[in-house]
Amino acid sequence: MSDLLDRLRGRGWRMTAQRRVVAEVLDGEHVHLTADEVHARAVVRLPEISRATVYNTLGELVSLGEVLEVATDRRAKRYDPNAHRPHHHLVCARCGAIKDVHPSGNPLADLPDSERFGFTVSDVEVTYRGLCPACATA
Repeated sequence: MSDLLDRLRGRGWRMTAQRRVVAEVLDGEHVHLTADEVHARAVVRLPEISRATVYNTLGELVSLGEVLEVATDRRAKRYDPNAHRPHHHLVCARCGAIKDVHPSGNPLADLPDSERFGFTVSDVEVTYRGLCPACATA
């Protein structure tokens, strides 16, 4: 389970009913919802919440660094509350399901100097692709 709500309270983020519902929808482990999925789940909890409010809140959470915006292939952007623990993503090539993974090792160290072309590398994004169990048996 992510600690998104606790992190936001700790920052003193003004917790309106709409913001709280968006944060509650995003809170959890392996959560990678699209903005439309966040809106659909938020409406169940707070029927008057607008799509614009959801989009604005997601944008604000990304700007604060409390939620990551994840783009895989040409699919819709997804929002990941696991913003403070380094991780990579495992993506199903068929249905688009995403799981957070924490492999051992340092991918930054795995890039030899001869392949850095003079770059000072500060970050690495690794995406593992394959088929989830449901798609593999379908």
